[in-house]
Amino acid sequence: MTTVQELYEARVASGMIERDAAQEAILPLLDTIRDQLEHPVRRGLFRRTAEPVRGLYLWGGVGRGKSMLMDLLTETVTVPKWRRHFHAFMQWTHAGMNRARARGAEDVTAPVAEEIIREVRFLAFDEMQITDIADAMIVGRLFERLFAAGITVVTTSNRPPAGLYEDGLNRALFLPFIAMLEERLQVVELAGGTDHRKGRLRGEQSYFTPVDALAREAMDRVFDRLTHGEARPLVMRVHGREVEIPAFHNGVARASFYDLCGRPLGPADYLALASAARVLVIDDIPLLSAENYNEARRFVTLIDALYEAKVRVICSAAARPEMLYLEGEGVFDFGRTVSRLNEMQAAEWGKED
Repeated sequence: MTTVQELYEARVASGMIERDAAQEAILPLLDTIRDQLEHPVRRGLFRRTAEPVRGLYLWGGVGRGKSMLMDLLTETVTVPKWRRHFHAFMQWTHAGMNRARARGAEDVTAPVAEEIIREVRFLAFDEMQITDIADAMIVGRLFERLFAAGITVVTTSNRPPAGLYEDGLNRALFLPFIAMLEERLQVVELAGGTDHRKGRLRGEQSYFTPVDALAREAMDRVFDRLTHGEARPLVMRVHGREVEIPAFHNGVARASFYDLCGRPLGPADYLALASAARVLVIDDIPLLSAENYNEARRFVTLIDALYEAKVRVICSAAARPEMLYLEGEGVFDFGRTVSRLNEMQAAEWGKED
């Protein structure tokens, strides 16, 4: 049986990942979780019930390899398991609750928890973050049932448990969930400042113009290399609404200009995207003018959110940034967007100090 340590060494040897001392320090902990799941300690009169295995809350800076480490553990664990991005998991949870509500269930989280408990022993979440008051109220009830049933949870996040849903509405009601996470999971920081995801883009072209077959092929090549061809749609819940990003994997997202700016999205949506993605691939940015002023205004807001969050942007566009928006209302404001687009193409963009 392959250990997490062995799989990590194999990936380093193949060149798929770079050796990282902070990551290596986490490997023994991951292998302890794997060993306990594979060889459970039994309890009770007839030794039928397995002792719960304490999970892990792994947090740290963007691009540090948290998701990669979690995936190595998930790959080496053979017990029934799920691996979900947290946004996708909450979408699935809401759908299950809606079905339970239609059946007249009193506690609509109970059927959702029961389905998980029937199917898995190990639950892996990527990028836990709470931005919606409804989600904040749901996760506490749901996780209480999962922990009581002995489900082992491993999750990654960009912030410690105490930083979840920070400054959120009625946050005091969310604090018991934070306490539960800190009690049930080992909270470990993956320290260091190297963003390995962005490192894979070093020296790569990031702005392709014009939008033609060559640009599309180049964009496909970069995206496939970053996601290993494993991208799936991501649905984010923002203030009770669902915002879908067509392709997402391990912090790398891809969408067209129309997906992002042709729909009535706003700052909260773009902030949620900037929190979920560390690299965003944007296809088919058109020429902008008074005729598509609303789309241009949203594009300005999108770039502002990505810039402030230090998200790396790779895009294809009809023209260079300074030639995208030459006339119409908002041209002056677009000058900031031009400057930021040019700055964001630098090889060292987003690198931590």
